[in-house]
Order: sequence, then structure tokens, then C-alpha cells
Amino acid sequence: MADDFNAEQKRYLEGFASGIAAARLTGGLALGQGAAAPSEPTGPDAIHIKAQDATVKAGGKLCDQEKWKRAENPFDGHNRLIAEAATGKAPKPEDNFRWRYHGLFWLAPASGDFMCRLRIPNGILQHWQFAGIADLADAHGGGYSHVTTRANLQVREITAEHGQPFLDGLIDLGLTARGSGADNIRNVTGSPVAGIDAQELLDTRPLAKSWHNWIINDRSLYGLPRKFNVAFDGGGVMPVLEETNDIGFQAVKVLDGAAVEPGIWMRLVLGGISGHRDLARDTGVVLKPEACNKVADAILRVFIKNGDRTNRNKSRMKYVLDAWGFDKYLAAVEDELGYKLDRVDPAHLAPRAPMDRFSHVGVHKQVQPGLNWIGVILPVGKMTSDQMRELAKISSECGDGAIRMTVWQNFLFSGVPDAKVAEVQARVAALGLTTEASSIRAGLVACTGNKGCKFAASDTKGHALVIADYMEAHLPELDVPVNVHVTGCHHSCAQHYIGDIGLIGAKVVVSEEGDTVEGYDIVVGGGFGDSPKIGTEIWKAVKAEDCPSRIEALLRSYLGRRESREESFQAFTARTGPETLRNLAEDQPVLKAAA
Repeated sequence: MADDFNAEQKRYLEGFASGIAAARLTGGLALGQGAAAPSEPTGPDAIHIKAQDATVKAGGKLCDQEKWKRAENPFDGHNRLIAEAATGKAPKPEDNFRWRYHGLFWLAPASGDFMCRLRIPNGILQHWQFAGIADLADAHGGGYSHVTTRANLQVREITAEHGQPFLDGLIDLGLTARGSGADNIRNVTGSPVAGIDAQELLDTRPLAKSWHNWIINDRSLYGLPRKFNVAFDGGGVMPVLEETNDIGFQAVKVLDGAAVEPGIWMRLVLGGISGHRDLARDTGVVLKPEACNKVADAILRVFIKNGDRTNRNKSRMKYVLDAWGFDKYLAAVEDELGYKLDRVDPAHLAPRAPMDRFSHVGVHKQVQPGLNWIGVILPVGKMTSDQMRELAKISSECGDGAIRMTVWQNFLFSGVPDAKVAEVQARVAALGLTTEASSIRAGLVACTGNKGCKFAASDTKGHALVIADYMEAHLPELDVPVNVHVTGCHHSCAQHYIGDIGLIGAKVVVSEEGDTVEGYDIVVGGGFGDSPKIGTEIWKAVKAEDCPSRIEALLRSYLGRRESREESFQAFTARTGPETLRNLAEDQPVLKAAA
């Protein structure tokens, strides 16, 4: 159509478009002397427009992503995006950002295609949905999927023209990817064994699903200053990692003598973001489970109004909490709500029941007599579509039909009768997978890495599998679970700071000319669940090929000096000290020989 205009007409149209864009960034058309003031923003985007306007008025400069949201809301531009993608056209950076509102991530330069991240509240699918996703991966993607660290699924190698058909296929399965990327609330996590765990205080499934429906149907909760995570912990045996979320709701038992009636309440923790070396902290606030949505909504609206829209590195809610303090932030939340939140002294809360770090692996008794859940280990979260379809059949024929994903990049069968356990294990083994895992492989977590992410400095999934193979061959006597988290960049999708041993991708200089190879910085002593802690860096810029022997040296030092088998690697690191542990490791023969 542009060919129908002459040069002068094109210049006029370009100028007109620039004027409209400028108007959007200032709240209205440029005003002449005596002109009326721009109208007050209205509609679901008004809260965001007002926050952007306040930033500019205060002298701030909106970052590119905020300008892109303002110039064209990603939902308003969806039909244009579809039409362009149908031609096979790669999206521009601003449209790549807009596509993420719909769950599609263009992965150039790592690869020239989309990755789709789904939304699966509480991480639970029915067998027919799981098999349906496998069919979509074959029809539109690379024929495989990955379980993520938010108990979710990702499908890769979706070419541009197949992006929208893949999303349409999700709708046919009763699923969506809406809002799973960009500056939005990510997949809602909950206890993977909700409703089947004898230890739990509360079933998180209704809470996770209710919050999921709350946010996907409210456009005003999209386009936050930065991404946002919410998790629900039911007090059960399996960790949810709610302490790494912006908002964590923890089921607690309030005892007699507190300021509120005794019973099961949700404790509110705020500000978790492990990649920025911070875990969520207890606010002292407790609320009834049915109040979670309303309180989370108010927390979000305070963030929307006051989050940083100029600096992407400081735009998470943690930085508002750091600047204001928790008391001021909670007071603003109470203003949004129109009432005071209840608070309970920790002394009036029953201690949390212990967690089992191996509860996501193998066979475990359910609260329902004669039934079991069975955790299946996946190689750093990956399944082929053929495996997925067979796993769906196993769930349908031997269990209750559910597939329950965990934050450990694996999944569980549930509702398996005692008489069917051996059959499930045999059928899983026939697929090249296992329900039993070594102490390393059960806790091995890896992000996508540089094979599919432009930010990653290293091939995390490939190196994680090398580490697992090496440790099983060289340290078979390891008899306790150890979590090794391998992440590719500062975004820390694999949450390396909370692993017993964490690796973050780095480029290692290997010559005077500045040549580099893939490698990692290594941290130790992190923790989660009932022992949350941010780890400490002990080595920088270790070549990837040298990382397995470094981990072996750390674990040999631990096995040789621990007080007993009951002393975890994290507890040993805390008692010994990270620096002393590093020195002990460097004295191990495996490292001395390489020196």
C-alpha cells in the first residue's frame, strides 16, 4: 500500500505517525497556548498510563519496553502480529516483546523460531491435555517439550507462521499461554502433591486456579513494571520454593492465644528474587485463604503505581520494598484494600512440618489408602512427544489421569494403586526414563542455556548432564540428596543461588588475545524450603570441562568430614564456612592432579 503514495505524502504520514507516538508518551496531543488539558486516562490501562506519566513528570526516561507498551498495547496489536507472522516474518524487537504477552518468545539469535511457555495453574494437567500438547509439538514445533522451574511446560522450534496455530491448539485443549512472558504475572505455582499429601494443611489447587483465573481476565494486571511470581505452599512434604517468589502464601496453623481465631491461615511473605540474592521475608501478616486474591491484587496495584519504569535492572518489586521498607509498603496495600491486615506473632504459629527433598522422586504413599504418587525423573526436564503420549497413557491406565509437574523439572503420576506401581515403573523404564535417581540427578536443575536463549553464556543443559554422568561414575558412594543448579545468566532461571552447589554461566578467557570458552562461577551453601539461604561464591570463571571435578572435590570434602549422614551439604557448608570448604576441595587429589 505504501507504494501508492508519493515522496511528499510519505513524509507527511511519517510526521503524523511520529506526532501520534509522541502524544501517547505525554498523555495527549501537544498543547498550544490556551488549549485544553489532556483528558484523564481511563479504562484498564489507565493505572499504567498514569504511572508512566508520573515517571516522566518526575524527570525520568521510560525504558524501551514501557514505550513499546504505550505505543501499541500487545493485546490491541495481536491481529497485526498474527498477519505478519503468517508470512514467516521474524518479529522486530518491540513485537517480540508484544508476542510474549501471548506466550510466544522469538529466540533469535540463539534460534530463528518461537518458544511457547504455557500457563498451568498448580502445574497439573489431565492426561489428554498432556498428550494434546505432544501433538501440538509435533504439528507446530520441534517434537519435544521441557518442564520448567515453575512447574510449567515450554515447547520450542515453533516457526513464525506456526505461532498462532499453536496458541489456537492450546485453546482447544482448554489451556492458554496468555501473559506467560514479558512484564506479567507468570505461571501460578502450588504444592505438586496438593490433595494427596497426608501432611498438608491445605489443598492449594483451588487457590492457584482461582488466582490464575483472576489475573488472566483482568487486563489492568498486565504490563507491570517487570515480571511477577506468586506461589502457594500448602504446608506439605514437597517444597514449592515460595520463598523465591514476589508473593508467597504459606499455609500455617494459628494456635490459641493469637490476635486471630485459631485454625488454618495463609502467612504472607514478600520480595523473593533469588537471582538478585534475596529471598521472600515474613511480613507478619496472616489472612484467610479466601482473601488471597484480593490481597495479592492490592499488592500488585501498589507495585504498578510505584515500580521503576526506567531501569529494567531495578524494576522488580523487591526494589520498591528496599526503598520503602515493608511497613510503608504494607500500609499502602491496606490503603488499597480499605482495611487493616491481621498480624500474628510467630510464637503463636505451629512449627511447619518437615519437608522431604526426595519426595518428587520415586514411590510415595498418598493420604488415600492404597494409592501412591510416583515421581519420574526427566533429563533436565526434556521429553519427546512420543514419550509424552505414552506417559499420558500410563497416567490414564494406571493412575488417576493427572500429570503433576514440579519446580524440580520433573513430574508425578498420582492415584496409582499399590498393585499398579511395578507396572508404572516398568513402562517408564521402557521409555528410557526412570522413577529412581541418584543423589545428584534427583536435584539437578538447568535452565535452557545458550542452545535456546540469547542471554545464556553456556550450554547449561548439556553441561548439567555431563556433571550427572561424571558424578555417578566417580562418586557412587554419595548417599544423600544434593541439589546442583546450573543457570546460564544473571536472570538465574535455574535459581543457582539456592542450590547446595550453584553454577552461573561465564565466559572464561583462555588466551592473551582474549579468546574465551564456556564456563561458570560456582557458589555453595544455598538452600530452600525449611532452610532457605542465598549461597556464597567460591570460584570464578571455571571452564565448563573442569566443573565436574570441582563438584567432585566439594562433595568428597563433605563426605569425609561431615558429622553424620544426617548433616546435609548445606549444614556442613555453614558449619565449615564456604572459604574453608573451597580450601578443603582444592586439597583433594582430583584437583591437585589438575593444578
